[in-house]
Parts: sequence; C-alpha cells; structure tokens
Amino acid sequence: MLKIKVLCLCLICIQLSGCGLFISNVTQEFGDNLTQALLNHNDPETIASAMPSFLLLLETMLINDPENEALLSSASSMYGAYIGFLHKETGRERVLSNKAMAYALRSVCIHHDSLCRLNEQQYDQFEQSIKQTDKDDIDALYTLGTAWALWIQKNKSDWNAIAQLAQVKAIMLRITALDKGYKKGNAFAYLGVLETILPPALGGDPERGKQYFETAMALSEGKNLMVKVLFAEQYARMMFDRELHDQLLHAVVNATLEEPGLTLLNTLAQKQAKDLLTSADDYF
Repeated sequence: MLKIKVLCLCLICIQLSGCGLFISNVTQEFGDNLTQALLNHNDPETIASAMPSFLLLLETMLINDPENEALLSSASSMYGAYIGFLHKETGRERVLSNKAMAYALRSVCIHHDSLCRLNEQQYDQFEQSIKQTDKDDIDALYTLGTAWALWIQKNKSDWNAIAQLAQVKAIMLRITALDKGYKKGNAFAYLGVLETILPPALGGDPERGKQYFETAMALSEGKNLMVKVLFAEQYARMMFDRELHDQLLHAVVNATLEEPGLTLLNTLAQKQAKDLLTSADDYF
C-alpha cells in the first residue's frame, strides 16, 4: 500500500501538466508557465516548500468559483501531490487525502451528473456507470482515480477502504480502453502497482502487473524513470528477481534526468532508485 503514495505523487505531478491551475483568460498563460516550472524543477524540497502557497491560492479561487470543474480538478491534484512530498506519516495526510477526494468527486459530478456519488454506489452500479463513459470523460476519470487511490492508501487500516481498490482498478482499465496512450501510459503504471500490491495467494497477479509495467515503459519511451523504479520495487522484489531489480534501478541511476514535464519526477525516481539499491543486499 505504501507504493500507492509514491505513484500518486508521480502521476499526479504529470497530471498537472494537463490542467490549468489558473482558469481565467488573463492568467491562463501564467498558470501554464507555473505548472511547467514545477514539473521541470530539479529540487523537490523547493517545490514542497512552495506547495502550501499554491494550495491557499486555489482555495481562494474556489471561494469565488466553487462549481468550476477545472479548478476543482486542479485542487484535487495539487493536494494529492503535496501529500506525496510529506516525509512522515501524520494525521494531516488523512485530512488532506479527504480534501483531494472530495474535490475530485465534486469535479466529476460537475463534469457529468451520471458520475455523481460514484463512491456511494454498489460495485455493479459503479461498473455500469464507468462503462458508459467515453473519451470526453477521460480527464475526469483520471482525476478521480488518482485521488481515490491516494485516499485508500491514507485509510489503509480500514478494510472497507481497501476493498475499494477494485473501483480504482476499474477506472484505470476504462482509461486504457478509451485511450491506451493517455498521458503516455500512466494508467498502466497504476494497474501494474494494483496487480502487485498483494501476492498471488491473496489475489495479486504479478505477471499481469509485469505486462502493465512493460506497457507503461514502452508508452513513455523509457523517459518516465519512476515507472522503472516501481517495476523494480513492486514486481522484481516480490518475485525475488535480483537481476531485473538491479538492471532497472541502475538504468535509472545512470539516466539523464532532464526531460520536459518529467524532470521533477525523474529526480525523485533517481533518489528512490539509489535507496533501493542500497537496501538490496538485505532484501535479497
């Protein structure tokens, strides 16, 4: 379950490149430039320190425009990203994940009334609602799926919350069905993690997870280094495949970090890769 937090941070950071933090025409260009500056920064600590200011700005804008779908989606994504930067497990993380989930639910409900209160639906009804979505709904689905996964991770002591992983999986599968290459395979990275959270005896499917990770790597052309880190940590460690584990992580350590829209994410990935290599002898 801890890997969901990492994945949410990584993929939510990428998601921010597809939504404007600032909605009006006057400030749209500034908002787009700010988003790119965040994603292309190579110092995660600086970004983490700046996040509270961004969140307060979003909250202020929501007071004036509480029914703005794009603004709600941005708020959900920013709260999710901020949680990922917090270094210690605290009660704050659960509160913030509740906010991210609440904003995501409001956003998808405004997007289409058929998507209202998805978290309250029985699974059969939920599944039918998801199946009725089309490509116009894909951004809304992704916003909800990422926020929901993070909310589950922050409520992992509640088995009722963990049971809702099936809903997140259904959302990500629908995204891949609607657009396989959406955000360069991010949904496949989620699916890879979801299939490798549990061992086969408890319902996991690591080989299917491996296929999902490989697809995500191919769709990102190997430029999203965090996919390789998750592949190593989730699949290679579960299967005790030291050769694959080290191969993936050394590739990350030796890779170029600068990539438009991925520099921040790749910087985080390289640090995590080094930590995993350091602990590899003890693990294997």
